[in-house]
Amino acid sequence: MKPTIYDIAREAGVSIATVSKVINNTGRIGDKTKQKVMKVMKDLDYHPSIVASALTGKKTHTIGLLIPDIANPFFAEIARSVEDMGNELGFSVMMCSTDNNIDKESKYISLLEQKRVDGIILATGTQNTTILQNLLKKKVPIALIARDMPSLPVDTVLVDDYMGGYEATSHLIKLGHQKISIIAEDLTVMSSKERIRGYCQALEDHGLAFDERLLHVSDFTIEGGRKVAAKILSENNSATAIFACNDLLAMGAIQAAREKGIQIPEDLSIIGFDNTILASICDPPLTTIAQPIQDMGKKVVELLVKEIKEEKTTKQRVVLMPKLEIRKTTSEIHINLV
Repeated sequence: MKPTIYDIAREAGVSIATVSKVINNTGRIGDKTKQKVMKVMKDLDYHPSIVASALTGKKTHTIGLLIPDIANPFFAEIARSVEDMGNELGFSVMMCSTDNNIDKESKYISLLEQKRVDGIILATGTQNTTILQNLLKKKVPIALIARDMPSLPVDTVLVDDYMGGYEATSHLIKLGHQKISIIAEDLTVMSSKERIRGYCQALEDHGLAFDERLLHVSDFTIEGGRKVAAKILSENNSATAIFACNDLLAMGAIQAAREKGIQIPEDLSIIGFDNTILASICDPPLTTIAQPIQDMGKKVVELLVKEIKEEKTTKQRVVLMPKLEIRKTTSEIHINLV
């Protein structure tokens, strides 16, 4: 049985009020008494209840983090950067993986409320604005990372997805590619829409027409990318390059090319998006659009903690610039697959 505040008071020979003052560092307690109480707490391995403290209006120094899938290296790296910055500022991070499932997301948000977290960071592509609006009504601080919901008054940190899509497509066009397929994620998510918009604008700026047959949609897995890329490479109008809207999809495209005996980048150029660890360790190393993941995680925690501490009242929308990382999966066009 876990020791209680009553056990501490009895063993230390002091009142419950005195133990409470020591725990909360309030009131005037002599050093000798304070040290005695703290020794008993240590001997009995007593840890104050965070939830109990929250019920009395105190902070729990915990942050909830909702991500779609911890198996996705991008979100794993987001989680790590948030956790590192949270710890630096004295906050623990409770992570929940939702699979972009509304029911799971609602369940986890309810759980985080029960745990009395001080604030919540969302990296999910949720369309359930109602549950978030309810949190805002309850004055729960919320921040978004790598996601954008302009209709909600919350702090947001993201990359310029439009510019990333534009840079990826322009890089391929400059290498001589004119038939560029794009593999996108969920088209309802703002980041996907913006990357596609950047792709289309780059085509237009370089005098190339958008061909809707070159736009393909996949789930956000390697296997999904492999299946879609296999279909692209089997079509009579197969492209000479593929822009995959995340690194997982790009990995799938590389697998599909290998299965068909297509050489990368000699026969097919592939570019990804995110610059996760996969991009540097795959063979060949992946050309990709880098998101400043560490900076994003650091900034979103800073903004949320300032709101938790009531150090600011205005909301910020921070847009960071992506960067093209050229590696070995893109090259000048040599042949046209027809």
